[in-house]
Amino acid sequence: MTLSYEELDALSLGRHADPFRLLGVQGSRPPFTIRALVPGAERLEAFTLGGKPAGRLQRVHEDGVFEGVATIRHRQPLKYHARSADTEWWVTDPYTFGPVLGPIDDYLMGEGEHLRLFDKMGAHLIEHEGARGMHFAVWAPNAARVSLVGDFNDWDGRRHVMRRRIDVGVWEIFIPDLTDGRPYKYLVTASDGRDLPLKADPFAFRAEYRPSTASITSAPSVHVWGDQAHRAHWANTDPRRAPVSIYEVHAGSWRRGPSGEEGGSFLSWDELADQLIPYVVDLGFTHIEFLPISEHPLDASWGYQTIGLYAPSARFGEPEGFARFVDGAHRAGVGVILDWVPAHFPIDEHGLARFDGTALYEHEDPRLGHHPDWQTAIYNFGRREVSSFLVNNALFWAERYHVDGLRVDAVASMLYRDYSRKAGEWLPNADGGRENWEAVEFLRRMNRQFYGANAGVFTIAEESTTWPGVSQPVHAGGLGFGFKWNMGFMHDTLQYMSRDPIHRAHHHNEITFGLTYAFSENFVLPLSHDEVVHGKGSLLTKMSGDDHGKFANLRAYYALMWGYPGKKLLFMGQEFAQRREWSEARSLDWELVDAPAHEGVQALVRDLNSVYRSRPALHARDCEPDGFEWLVVDDSVNSIFAWIRRAGEAPPIAVVANLTPVAREGYRIALPHDGVWTEILNTDAHCYGGGGQGNLGQINAHDGWGVLILPPLSTIMLECAA
Repeated sequence: MTLSYEELDALSLGRHADPFRLLGVQGSRPPFTIRALVPGAERLEAFTLGGKPAGRLQRVHEDGVFEGVATIRHRQPLKYHARSADTEWWVTDPYTFGPVLGPIDDYLMGEGEHLRLFDKMGAHLIEHEGARGMHFAVWAPNAARVSLVGDFNDWDGRRHVMRRRIDVGVWEIFIPDLTDGRPYKYLVTASDGRDLPLKADPFAFRAEYRPSTASITSAPSVHVWGDQAHRAHWANTDPRRAPVSIYEVHAGSWRRGPSGEEGGSFLSWDELADQLIPYVVDLGFTHIEFLPISEHPLDASWGYQTIGLYAPSARFGEPEGFARFVDGAHRAGVGVILDWVPAHFPIDEHGLARFDGTALYEHEDPRLGHHPDWQTAIYNFGRREVSSFLVNNALFWAERYHVDGLRVDAVASMLYRDYSRKAGEWLPNADGGRENWEAVEFLRRMNRQFYGANAGVFTIAEESTTWPGVSQPVHAGGLGFGFKWNMGFMHDTLQYMSRDPIHRAHHHNEITFGLTYAFSENFVLPLSHDEVVHGKGSLLTKMSGDDHGKFANLRAYYALMWGYPGKKLLFMGQEFAQRREWSEARSLDWELVDAPAHEGVQALVRDLNSVYRSRPALHARDCEPDGFEWLVVDDSVNSIFAWIRRAGEAPPIAVVANLTPVAREGYRIALPHDGVWTEILNTDAHCYGGGGQGNLGQINAHDGWGVLILPPLSTIMLECAA
């Protein structure tokens, strides 16, 4: 077949929509035609991959299109020996290779039911038709063309125009001899002929360090996991009835190195493993929860405006380092939870926004597709390919990196079409309501697949409204999350603790109200990063009183929270009473730990975790009402609160908080058992920086009553010894 000059010109310019129809080995039987595009070459000779001559080619276009007759008996991949002037080189022709994806992939992708997309899309180092190289696949159904560009082809969009799989809109190409560690992007040509800004790979498993934005080819992980015991334990554990105490971490500012970035350089994953894991083990937390660690361009977004959902951020080294971190945490008995952000994505031009020239991942109408709070786009959850992309991402982190759970950010913004919008700025659903049923179905699907594919994992929703059944199973009509952040607890109790104790009597319900709904969901009690930024100050500065009073209030508050039903979460730095508001641009103020008052708070958190983890009464019924009973609910005058925590046959524990600066001696309290009650924790103890008042280690209850000494601004815990 002789090509017209227009076709030759289109090939040479990388403007032909289907180069696989013209390049490579053409024909159904011998003699085959060979046609190749090798810019810069003057002479070209073809060889089989085994090195046998396969024919000489003649240049038929001045920009590097060659053509000749093959001497091979069957279609097969070829390589070329190219010459020009005083230079010669070898190149293996990607257009002589067949497709990698198959009809089953097409079918499952088209249905939105492919649950192994991360094995098929993106860049994968594979063996294919006798050659080792990199296979690329990207979804861009409305593109006129997609070219792969990178340092391996001088970022030349002419050289590697991809093969289009028409039925599903996926473009693919196999590049022989290409290895890992090479930057690349996609040059997408829109249907109107415009070349879009170069796009990073939505499925990239590695990315360049910001401000560079290219994706990077990567080889399969070679990490040998040693976390079988950890995973087996959680596979046979109901997390609702297990101690879950979470240390929330921003990996970029927990601790900084001595130089490089503002405020010091980022620690690598290996450095974080050496320092953070032992620290968390020492303090007794069961899990580390990272603010998003997937690739993102802007430090100040804390990772919540992510571009590379499948790539651990280059800030902390290569992806294999993150695998080593998770494995190290698991071997030490610590779980790893990731913040995960399907609620919105940034509109940076190298990202998902208008990926193929159309609103592909997002909505065209800003009343559906624009977040006014964050100036980001919103995923089109009703599009099956988009839902599949996100569900696969959740599965990816659990499978490839063994993460124990996902905390899903900003769920409320997904559930409501009118979230943070005024009248006229949103579109109702088909029934005229405000619910985003497409998002609801996506969340249910994600939770079904995530739990179904992985034993021992859980998901947590940051959901700030009263949407029913957030942590109920999908089959029972819920969203399917394992837990929900209790934003009401955080808001009400922090507001109470900020009040001068003289006024607390009039706001008693800010502590008691949360118990009216404490078991309506499986709750996590969060004292998170959101409470210590944007002018809110640290938890210490939120407390009422002078400096001494602030520390006493904070200690009493922590013990009240650890004794309150629900799993626990504390943001980094608050375990030693960080004074300054948190900033992502600097390390925590570690020098404070050497100061007695701060050291005392840290010691208290260590002991709270120890007591919480070792006493089933404090954790085994966190999510069930039979594990809680009020002892004193109405003593607003004295701002005293007391309750019992129970779990089956385990010794019950009484939690008593005196939130005034006045000691209460001889305070009578009804107790469910007579006999000795051991004081297992007292936040006024000298070792925590308190005044040392207490009950000399125990009390004796008679006729259903105990008489206590309640230190000022303190919480004590008493365990029944019977």
